[in-house]
Amino acid sequence: MRTCLSRFTLCGFKTIRELRNFEPGSLTLLIGPNGAGKSNLISFFRLLSWALVPPGQLQVYVAQQGGASAILHDGATRSREIETTLSLKTDAGLNEYSFRLFHAANDTLVFADEWFRFRRPGHHDRPAPGLGAGHREAELISRAEEGNQTAGIILSMLRRIIVHQFHNTSPTARVRDKWDVDDGRRLKEDAANLAPFLYRLQQNEPKYYHRIIDTIRLILPFFATFELEPEYGRLLLRWREHGSDRIFTASQAADGMLRAVALVALLQQPERDLPDVLVLDEPELGLHPYAIEVLAGLLKSVANHVQVIVATQSVSLIDRFDPKNIVVTERPRQESYFRRLGEEEFADWLKEYTLSELWEKNVLGGRPSH
Repeated sequence: MRTCLSRFTLCGFKTIRELRNFEPGSLTLLIGPNGAGKSNLISFFRLLSWALVPPGQLQVYVAQQGGASAILHDGATRSREIETTLSLKTDAGLNEYSFRLFHAANDTLVFADEWFRFRRPGHHDRPAPGLGAGHREAELISRAEEGNQTAGIILSMLRRIIVHQFHNTSPTARVRDKWDVDDGRRLKEDAANLAPFLYRLQQNEPKYYHRIIDTIRLILPFFATFELEPEYGRLLLRWREHGSDRIFTASQAADGMLRAVALVALLQQPERDLPDVLVLDEPELGLHPYAIEVLAGLLKSVANHVQVIVATQSVSLIDRFDPKNIVVTERPRQESYFRRLGEEEFADWLKEYTLSELWEKNVLGGRPSH
């Protein structure tokens, strides 16, 4: 049973002072200038992911971000708390999870409030059971471990919201290193286990593995095939190229190649293995225009099976989508605003211009303001 993030509220997080009842839809592309808040919205889902990893890793996330003041809207002197409510829809009904995080001593965050509930259509809403206040990690995890069925279901749903960002392809990036061959069930956020992930598909899902190979060849015509041979339980990404008897390793891969391979592997894995909500931060980075065209097709295909949220700066990418898929992000003052385009709002404009041309002309908004 697939989960749909039907709406969510987020207040007090980074540049997002107040975003209420935002409806992502099946496919959303966030556009806007640098610093508008697109990636901040994406990073909220990272916070959620860290907070819900047993036994709870919220404090680790806060420390990595530089303390609570770095993630509270306009700092702890202006904002004292982060508030969110997420509504997750299934065929059975609506599952809700909500919490408030309050600024505390030593520049940390503690839970000021936390609750969850399931709402069945046509039934009277029961009060949501509160989970107390003052705790440093999510009590939802504890309730699920204690056997609360609703808590367990909601926790499982929330953990199927997965963020991927393949920006780090530096010489020391984890994707260029050897990795445990048995750690290939799910592709990691930064594609660190790309080689074991591909190896698992090669061994267990040959249809999808060869589909990935064929798509990579569209983007990288020189690519022949992968050479995936474990050594002492470890695996390094290797490949062959047409017209050469050499075997190349991940350390020799161009940044754009690594990102393209990771994206294709992620988006062309078996549909049943995809996360329920797939969140991507600027997947077009370093890709050739034709590769972006292929990416657009893959995103559309995946959106037939799961929910997709993408932050992008690519004018060529948005031309492959409809206005209803576009959310314009702007930050005219010190806070981010998110506005979904209407189908009829730009109908006359689109008779003569593409979406990217309207974006560049600032008809859509989402351009730097001075």
